[in-house]
Amino acid sequence: MNEEGKMRRFNVAGHCVQLNDYMVDISGKLEKIMRLIDDGSYFTINRARQYGKTTT
Repeated sequence: MNEEGKMRRFNVAGHCVQLNDYMVDISGKLEKIMRLIDDGSYFTINRARQYGKTTT
């Protein structure tokens, strides 16, 4: 819970507020990505698959 007694949440649609939303420190990953870019290396960014959706 934050200072106001509210439960923190997973924010997936906009700006995160550290007191209200769960946050992950990805600065180490960003440094590695910048190093790859500076070296001219090839890399991909993957994300988890979404479940529960249907396609038509």
